[in-house]
Amino acid sequence: MSKRNFLLVVLVAILTATSCTSYKKVPYLQNSRDFDPNAVPAEQFEAKIMPQDLLNIIIVNPDDVSSSMAYNLTAPSDVNRSYSLTSQPVLQNYIVGNDGTVNIPNVGSVKIAGLTISQAEKLILEKVKGAFKALPAVTVRFVDFKISVLGEVSAPGSYTVKNGKVNVLQALALARDLTIYGQRENVKIIRENENGKREVYEVNLNDANILNSPHFYLQQNDVVYVTPNKSKAKNSDIGSSTSLWFSATSILISLTSLMYNILK
Repeated sequence: MSKRNFLLVVLVAILTATSCTSYKKVPYLQNSRDFDPNAVPAEQFEAKIMPQDLLNIIIVNPDDVSSSMAYNLTAPSDVNRSYSLTSQPVLQNYIVGNDGTVNIPNVGSVKIAGLTISQAEKLILEKVKGAFKALPAVTVRFVDFKISVLGEVSAPGSYTVKNGKVNVLQALALARDLTIYGQRENVKIIRENENGKREVYEVNLNDANILNSPHFYLQQNDVVYVTPNKSKAKNSDIGSSTSLWFSATSILISLTSLMYNILK
């Protein structure tokens, strides 16, 4: 083999190895063929209510709807034009206090922070069912379920989820996916619990076992942070075009020096 052919083979091998190494860090759920969906029992996810959450709580007596209105938070009739036109008051939303409670008319303070929606419904039902002959219907819904996505994503920002259920992959989809500079193996989830304690969890998007992670589904007000990789960190002080120019120049100089030493 001539020196020129040998040099070409070496360069192709180096470029191939480099591209393969970089590619391995990009795809999600790389070991999906080995993923066992039965390895961890699936749990039905329900988000927990937190202080400062905005909730819609409705109590309805199926036998007499008008009698149940005294147990719902309504807007004052003198400032509610719809009330005078439709004879039906407009229901207001509840804000969960910092102590984790909501104040329900004719019931009083009920602590619901830390409970799921279904648990809160059962608790409120126990508080009010004695006031009606028939079993009332209690519904609790999130009004403002938000998550935030920051870091190396295409569209960082805060996003509202209507049904109160979103996983980390869906959150990243809302942010139009990671950029090529984002670390797939080290995505951080910042969470504050009902007691105000903040915790940071790390998930690996390359690992299919994330589907069974207790942190796969997000809680409201979670912050998903995508850490930049080393390439982005090194280029933080210079523009990307300048970085590419310097990289290309460095490669050309190295190749020229290598060819000169081999062929001289």
